[in-house]
Amino acid sequence: MYEQFNSQVLALGKSFADTAFKAHSLAVEGFERITDLQLKTLENRVSAAVEFWSEAAEVRDFDGLKAIWPKSANLIKESTEKFYANGQEVFGVSLKTAEALGQLVKGSVDAANENFTKQVNAVKKAATTAK
Repeated sequence: MYEQFNSQVLALGKSFADTAFKAHSLAVEGFERITDLQLKTLENRVSAAVEFWSEAAEVRDFDGLKAIWPKSANLIKESTEKFYANGQEVFGVSLKTAEALGQLVKGSVDAANENFTKQVNAVKKAATTAK
């Protein structure tokens, strides 16, 4: 009896450790993808801003200001669009990671339930046969 209990606890602990390791791996992969997306967008926007400001630093008169004004509005528009698109991508990656974690937990719970049911049925059968 104690051996069955110990084997159940050991199997459950191993299953939990395996699931926790897989969940940690999924979470780290999702975090890496999100970080990569954020850094690429930030790098792109900083590059565009530096390019704009280096061009704006060369403006010396009103005509130059009139020429650079539409570029500044365009930079703001592009940056807003890029940050919004990046936010959507980050949300998508987060959602996929959460779904993968949910499937992992569901599979783990189903496997534990199935294993427990098998062991209960085996004990029932042994108890019935012993009578």
